[in-house]
Amino acid sequence: MNIASLKEVVSAEEWQLRVDLAAAYRLVALYGWSDLVFTHISARIPGPEHHFLINPYGLMFDEITASSLVKVDQACNKIIDSPFPVNPAGFVIHSCIHDGRPDVGCVLHTHSRAGVAVSAQKKGVLPISQQSTFVLASLGVHDYEGVALRDEEKPRLQRDLGDKNFLLLRNHGLLTVGPSVADAWLSMYTFENTCRIQIDAQAGGGELVEVDARIMQGMGEVLKAVTKGQGANIAWPALLRRLDKLDPSYKT
Repeated sequence: MNIASLKEVVSAEEWQLRVDLAAAYRLVALYGWSDLVFTHISARIPGPEHHFLINPYGLMFDEITASSLVKVDQACNKIIDSPFPVNPAGFVIHSCIHDGRPDVGCVLHTHSRAGVAVSAQKKGVLPISQQSTFVLASLGVHDYEGVALRDEEKPRLQRDLGDKNFLLLRNHGLLTVGPSVADAWLSMYTFENTCRIQIDAQAGGGELVEVDARIMQGMGEVLKAVTKGQGANIAWPALLRRLDKLDPSYKT
C-alpha cells in the first residue's frame, strides 16, 4: 500500500509522535492484543488546537505507519486529508477522555480475550498477582452501555476514569491512559498480563490467595523504584529495537 509520507509536511514534534503511535499499534499486534481493525490508540498532538492522531479505520494494526495515522479535531474533522475513515465508536471514547484529561497524551483501548473475560467477571480485577497490584492502585470501572456511539455516554466515561490510569470497561475490554504513548502502552502490558494471569489462575480450579491490601499502598513510589525513575522509558527503546529488527516500516 502506497501512502505519501508526511514527514516533511508536519512538525518534527508531530512526526516523532506519529512514529511512536505507529510503533504502539505494531506492538499491540505483535503481542496479540488486536481485534482485527477494531479498537484504537489515540495520541494528543501538543498545542492549543486539541488535535489528535488515531488509526485509519480499515487497516490492520500491523499495517499502520506514521504517515497513515489520521489527524482529527475534537469534532472528528480531518485536519490533513486522508483516504481512510475514523471509527465513530473509537472517536466517542477517545475524544471524551482527551477532553476531560488534559494530562493524558495517549489513550489505548483493547478487546483482548483475557481482558474481556475479566471485564465480564462481577469482581473484576482480583488482587492475586504482583501485576494486579499496580493496576488496582489506579483502576476505574465503567459499566457497559452498548457500542459507544452516543455522545451522552461521554460524561460517564470521564467520571468513571477520573484521575486513574486504568479503566475496566465492563463486558467490553480494557483501557489505559498515560502522558506519553510509551506510558499508555506499558500500562496496557501490565493490565493485559494481569488479566491473563487471573484467567489462568482461575482455570487451575484451586483456591486463590489474595495480596494483602496494605502491600498495595504507595504503588506510585514502588513503580518509580522499579523503573529507576524512568517510567515507561526503561522499556520503550528496547521495544522499538525489537520492531526495527522485525519490520521498520512503521516509521514511514
